Amino acid sequence: MYWFFVEGKTLEAGENIIHKTSNGTMWDNFVDSFMTNLHHPLALLLIQIVTIIFVARLFGWICMKMKQPSVIGEMIAGIVLGPSLLGLYFPEFSAFLFPKESLPNLQFLSQIGLILFMYIVGMELDLSVLRKRAHDAVVISHASIIIPFALGIGLSYFIYKEFAPDGVQFSSFALFIAIAMSITAFPVLARIVQERNLQKTKLGTIVITCAAADDITAWCILAAVIAIVKAGSFASSIYVILMAIAYVFLMIKIVRPFLKRIGELQAGKGVINKSIVAIFFLTLIISAYATEVIGIHALFGAFMAGAIMPENVKFRNLFIEKVEDVALVLLLPLFFVFTGLRTQIGLLNDGHLWMTAGLIIAVAVTGKFIGSALTAKFLRINWKDSLTIGALMNTRGLMELIVLNIGYDLGVLSPEIFAMMVIMALFTTFMTGPSLDLINFLFRGKKSMSDEENSDNSGKYKVLLSFENPESGSTLLKLADNFTNKMNGNKSVTVMTIAPVDELHAFDTDTYEKELFSNVIDTSQELKLEVTTLFKASNDIENDLVHITNKGNYDLLLIMLRKSIYEGTLLGKLLGFTTKIINPEKLLNTVKGKSYIFNSSPFDDFTLSILDKTNIPVGIMVDKNFESADKIFIPIFDLSDFYLVEYAKRLINNNDSQVIILDAAGQIRRNTEIRELIRNIEHIAPNHITLYNEKTIEKEFLESQDLMLISSKSWKNLIDTKSLWLSDIPSTLIISNP
Repeated sequence: MYWFFVEGKTLEAGENIIHKTSNGTMWDNFVDSFMTNLHHPLALLLIQIVTIIFVARLFGWICMKMKQPSVIGEMIAGIVLGPSLLGLYFPEFSAFLFPKESLPNLQFLSQIGLILFMYIVGMELDLSVLRKRAHDAVVISHASIIIPFALGIGLSYFIYKEFAPDGVQFSSFALFIAIAMSITAFPVLARIVQERNLQKTKLGTIVITCAAADDITAWCILAAVIAIVKAGSFASSIYVILMAIAYVFLMIKIVRPFLKRIGELQAGKGVINKSIVAIFFLTLIISAYATEVIGIHALFGAFMAGAIMPENVKFRNLFIEKVEDVALVLLLPLFFVFTGLRTQIGLLNDGHLWMTAGLIIAVAVTGKFIGSALTAKFLRINWKDSLTIGALMNTRGLMELIVLNIGYDLGVLSPEIFAMMVIMALFTTFMTGPSLDLINFLFRGKKSMSDEENSDNSGKYKVLLSFENPESGSTLLKLADNFTNKMNGNKSVTVMTIAPVDELHAFDTDTYEKELFSNVIDTSQELKLEVTTLFKASNDIENDLVHITNKGNYDLLLIMLRKSIYEGTLLGKLLGFTTKIINPEKLLNTVKGKSYIFNSSPFDDFTLSILDKTNIPVGIMVDKNFESADKIFIPIFDLSDFYLVEYAKRLINNNDSQVIILDAAGQIRRNTEIRELIRNIEHIAPNHITLYNEKTIEKEFLESQDLMLISSKSWKNLIDTKSLWLSDIPSTLIISNP
């Protein structure tokens, strides 16, 4: 090697070799080289991505704590990192982090994220819902586009002279303002419906169907508007529109059957091979390319490619799993920040401009909220549900930003009007949650269509909790609130105590009842939870409890684990035992594949009788100073335990709980359906559920959890096998399915 270097030096003879020279010290040379590397386009892009993801997740988390969709936080994060805040107060840092020459790279990468996002939106649309429930929903959907569209054109007439960019025709400006007023954010709306547990109600179905029809219609109109704007007039755009129609026909009649056939070849398989993935990605890219070349924007092609995916739910979910993490977590926040870099709220520097922004918000809310609500009322839907539909359809979110950026790129929207429209998008999305809460408050006691569907309150989640003393009643009520907090009118919580009749005297029954429920009532007021109290004097508490439970059509019964289990039993002895490391695999090996005869049951006779006779799920609470189920641990020892995840999902939706699932059996990793269910939960509530595959569980880990969910079968096995867990477990809810 040394010889080659020495002899290689002779080869430089006659070559024009450039030698870098520096008059500075070694440190100066290092600093110069470091600063050059720091400003390299790739290094700059990477630090931009790191900053954007961190800030977006932070603001998203803050909004979730405020009971708002995380997308609002991500939108705000974009504005914070733009000239409206960071550029205003820290201009040097902003110029370093987002120099003008770096923005094209950020824009193109964000466009890739948008293409993948629109692909997911297309896949998540359930077109079969449109076919089954077309009438009322489609009428409301079309009205929620036509009314704001017309108002948007009217608004354009008054603001065109002052705010339209030079050289932009009125028709182009008016069409973009109109379509911006008409859009609804289907992904955000679907998340809100899920959070409020409306998805299985008639009201939720109508809203989701409206939003789906609205999305399809709005994107078709947007494609036509883009074609008209680019061509300059409707007449000039005829050829573009005809090509777009031909493209849609080709995708539906030729490409869709081809993809369906490919999907059928993969039916029943838990994975999609790389060749199939390549075909679908090529379809996405070619579709996006075709619509961009035609002149109706690549995002329409991405949306269309997603919509024609095979309708097999498992297949779509598997494919979404491959795309969404990169699209939603890594690339999509870049779009929010790029939008924020364009949004200059500082341009709105006088009262007149803010009055115009207020007018835009008023027109947007009037068109979408009031327009949708009045249309629903015209279809003889009651006022509460009509206003709820209007509030949900007024959600704009990310989809609005996409439309605004397209208009900005085409030069149709000026920086001032762009900033006003971004503020409108934020305001209308932010107001959805408070509007729904206000509607529920104003119409409290009024029945919605979900209440009226069946005489047994179908769609309402009904919880019954039975307690023996006031302290246990308060604990169970806190647990019930964690399961139902965000369900509003779609929940019913009944607090019951059954007292032995021989302990009561007729003259003091009312006083006794008041004392029993005093703690529970105080707790319900602290939680702002409306409860129904039920008191009964009985000489057969066991059978009365079973009768009330079964007759009431409840969905869940919550009771306390009786203290007798701790006295003179294995559990009582283990409560004083401590250990550092617990190996769930060893525990599993002692349990799996064996049948046991329990010498002493882990439940007392009363609890066993309740489990045997009730026909609904029963939750038995082991209380260790329980306050709130923020951190949840679920050990899965067998696939039959997996019904516990449905209860975890409820806690995530209603309490924003963080869930860790221990795959003690190693079976979850090999089961596609279960992984798909976990992925669906993660899609609805990102970063709220984690699959834990560690071989050991530390004592500190167990003690750091707020609640453990475990099946009654696994609880029995823990007791029977003298599990070391029992000394360190947190408050535990033992759930038995009938």
